[in-house]
Amino acid sequence: MQTFFPFLRWLKTYSKADFVPDLVAGLTVGVILIPQAMAYAMIAGLPPVYGLYASIFPLLLYLFLGTSKNLALGPVAMDSLLVAAGLGTLAISGMEHYIAMAIFLAFLVGAIQMLLGISRMGFLVNFLSKPVISGFTSAAALIIIFSQLKHLLGANIAKSNKFHELIGNALEKIGETNAIDLGIGLAGILIIVGLKRWSKKFPSILLVVILSILAVYFLNLVSYDVKIVGTVPTGLPSFQMPDISLENTLSIWPIALTLALVGYLEAISIGKAMQDKEGTDTIDANQELVALGASNMVGSFFQSYPGTASFSRSAIKYEAGVRTNLAALFAVVLVVLTLLFLTPLFYYLPNAILASIIMVSVFGLIDFQYAGTLWTKRRDEFLVLVLTFLITLFIGIPQGILIGVLFSLLLMVYRTSNPHFAILGNIAGSDYYKNIKRFGDEVVMRNDLLIVRFDAQLYFGNAAFFKRQILQHLNEKGSEVKGVILNAEAINYIDSTAAQMLTKVIHEVHAKGIQFLIAGAIGPTRDIIFSSGIIKELGKEFLFVKTKEAVAYFEDPSSVSILQGKVANQNRTKSN
Repeated sequence: MQTFFPFLRWLKTYSKADFVPDLVAGLTVGVILIPQAMAYAMIAGLPPVYGLYASIFPLLLYLFLGTSKNLALGPVAMDSLLVAAGLGTLAISGMEHYIAMAIFLAFLVGAIQMLLGISRMGFLVNFLSKPVISGFTSAAALIIIFSQLKHLLGANIAKSNKFHELIGNALEKIGETNAIDLGIGLAGILIIVGLKRWSKKFPSILLVVILSILAVYFLNLVSYDVKIVGTVPTGLPSFQMPDISLENTLSIWPIALTLALVGYLEAISIGKAMQDKEGTDTIDANQELVALGASNMVGSFFQSYPGTASFSRSAIKYEAGVRTNLAALFAVVLVVLTLLFLTPLFYYLPNAILASIIMVSVFGLIDFQYAGTLWTKRRDEFLVLVLTFLITLFIGIPQGILIGVLFSLLLMVYRTSNPHFAILGNIAGSDYYKNIKRFGDEVVMRNDLLIVRFDAQLYFGNAAFFKRQILQHLNEKGSEVKGVILNAEAINYIDSTAAQMLTKVIHEVHAKGIQFLIAGAIGPTRDIIFSSGIIKELGKEFLFVKTKEAVAYFEDPSSVSILQGKVANQNRTKSN
């Protein structure tokens, strides 16, 4: 039961000492969550109240099913932007239809995450490499920031999910800027940033919200055409079936899949980062998929749009000293109280303040340091990051992720098809055989023996490369060479294509009157050498545990002990 319901693990040991830290952490997160949720709903193109709806049932479900006490679920900037980007390309008529599609999107995202979790497919997210994620999040952060210019300037700027279009649209309407809206927004940014530098624990966002509402109300700024949130519906979200249909599924499944994977990656990355700080190990990757899936699916029945874990709120929760997932309950209680009694207070909240909250919150997603590190140390991965960044910025968000993933996979295929191939030599006065390029004059080379090491698995993608390298170095050695030793320590797998190639290479080497020996093959690789038939061409006596044993045998076949031969030929095939 504890596997399916992780809350049972901490519930049985819960004590009074845990209550106060959880209460403080939950209320602190709730105070930040309310204005953030409303702001992020605006990014998604939804009325602000839907951000509050998305902050109730998803949090409650994660309380019971989640495996990280530090994660703070709810609406986030990235997912909100993906919702707007995905639904914005559809022919949607009217706000009601748009809301219905956003709610159904939450159901579909949850269903995909649930299916992946039950199928234990959490490893799929590994294909989203860090350079791809960094490039994508940095570009998305810029798009989010500039998408808020319409609220910061108080001008009617057309929406777009492409950076250059956002800039162009803003320049066209720059003359319509409302100076008071701009002043309120800039003041909000300066106050939030200033107070965060002074104290990360201080509720700067809450203070800015309160001050702006009071300023708009008492100074009657609405008469100066300051844009405000206006009426926020009072009451809890009602139970409502999502608009589930085959037509809707076919139209939004690509963005749903993207949201499912990106949302999971955000949650698992944040959870592991917090876990590393604590020195604990509680997160179950597949259970997290189930928890996120259930949260989004159940939330969709109560008018919630897709959400995941928030980095900023999770960090606040961690800093507040959270003890268990029960903290989420107190955050939910605060949201519920707001929906029941406090929504009239948000009537005079300026849109420019929500824009300032969003801008400050997402600016931290732009990772300059990581890009600089890749530039100096890993230029190939820097190229992946830049390509993902530019495509996301100027072509589209889903396209940026897709092409970034494909490009990183191509880079991986290129690396594995052209792996490191080393010529080894004996370090004078020792039993070590090392790369001659690294050890230079310390290595003793022999004209009659070629020792090589292949640092990758052997498969169809690099089989030709392997054969080309072996034969090339044999030709360079000339007629003096009498033996080839393959150090197979780094070869953890040989597929059927590579096995056939290796058999042919050994045959060609033998045809030249040259011995072929293999040393250091691990158990699974030895199994393949026997089961694939390589051993028939090689010969059992030419398989060794260590390179020095293969060299000794080459010099004197009687030098190998019975034990060495037994260990080298140990395998799982029935015929041996």
